[in-house]
Amino acid sequence: MTQTRTRLERGRSALGPALALVHTGRAPTRAVLTSELGVTRATAGAVAAELEALGLIQVDSRPLGAAGAQGRPSHRLSIAPHGPVALAAQVHADGFRAALVGLGGQTVATAPGCMTVPADPAHVIDAVVEAGARLLRETGRRCVGAGLAVPSAVAEPEGTALNPLHIAWPAGAPVRELFNRSLAAAGIRGGDGEPVTGFAGNDVNLAALAEHRHGAGGGAQHLLCVATGHRGVGGALVLDGRLHTGSAGLALEVGHLTVNPEGPPCHCGSRGCLDIEADPLAFLTAAGREPGPEVSLLQQARDLLREEYATAPSVRAATEQLIDRLGLGLAGLVNILNPDRIILGGLHRELLEADPERLRAVVAERSLWGRSGGVPILPCTLDHNSLVGAAELAWQPMLDDPLAALGVG
Repeated sequence: MTQTRTRLERGRSALGPALALVHTGRAPTRAVLTSELGVTRATAGAVAAELEALGLIQVDSRPLGAAGAQGRPSHRLSIAPHGPVALAAQVHADGFRAALVGLGGQTVATAPGCMTVPADPAHVIDAVVEAGARLLRETGRRCVGAGLAVPSAVAEPEGTALNPLHIAWPAGAPVRELFNRSLAAAGIRGGDGEPVTGFAGNDVNLAALAEHRHGAGGGAQHLLCVATGHRGVGGALVLDGRLHTGSAGLALEVGHLTVNPEGPPCHCGSRGCLDIEADPLAFLTAAGREPGPEVSLLQQARDLLREEYATAPSVRAATEQLIDRLGLGLAGLVNILNPDRIILGGLHRELLEADPERLRAVVAERSLWGRSGGVPILPCTLDHNSLVGAAELAWQPMLDDPLAALGVG
């Protein structure tokens, strides 16, 4: 008994790292967990059992060895199917979306909402939190925290939206404070009965974080993510597994790279920025199409590309123009950042899939590293990756210290 208790106490410091390994899919079995943690098999077993007792993971009770395999078969580890969730929220130019996201980046439930985003951020934040609270009531799941993705750089540690260019919010809107106030007013509480903590971050930063942990960025050391959602272009950089946000949260504002010096004026005061040369509105305009109010600009651009790229010369020409503009921007970023992988999201993912060789050729031609061997350019793979990334903010305290996050002594 004493020996078991000593082993468990020694393993408690490994609970967070062990949970992170299962959460990101890097420890699918107890044998891999043992190796990754650098502990004994007995300690790894005790750690896995403790995480299972906390309702966070599931350990199979009857492990099966591979045919012809030598030695004892290893127990498989997976996320507990009915475990706690994080409330994830996203505000964008065409409205909002709320979701419940479990460990492993698994989306449990989601609820979209369309509205004209008002100048007072509290209105839309209240609406998205209420949508999330409704999902929690419907599913009966326990909530561990909440994360909010917004289309703006978010200053740390204040949690203010510094430059919400494509929505009517004032610069410096205290989005984290408003989010936490709304969570408390909605009565969203954790297992300890206290209001859950809300976090906030830039939507593309959070998309990159999600893709690095659960999607196309897995295993990359220096991951560059560039994406266009409903309006504008954003970028993010993950260095050695951590988001690089700069001194004030403004790092990787790639939308304000000039890719067409004679282009139209940008919101930032410059001309021909990637932000207005390679987003859904730019694509629709280049194709000679008038945007309609029925669905979002992103959906209109996606539908046009998918349905008419092969048959309409104007759509093909618009696609080539945006690919060339995007390629110029990516080449400049490759020269500066030297990433080992680039992932593209939103409409940029569809542009890559429409003509991957053209985009890779532009980047290779314009970048030093491109000419010396190239950098992989891949599409993002997660649906609603900004929401999954928002949930990652809420899950981080649990990954750091599961016992403290759950209020277990």
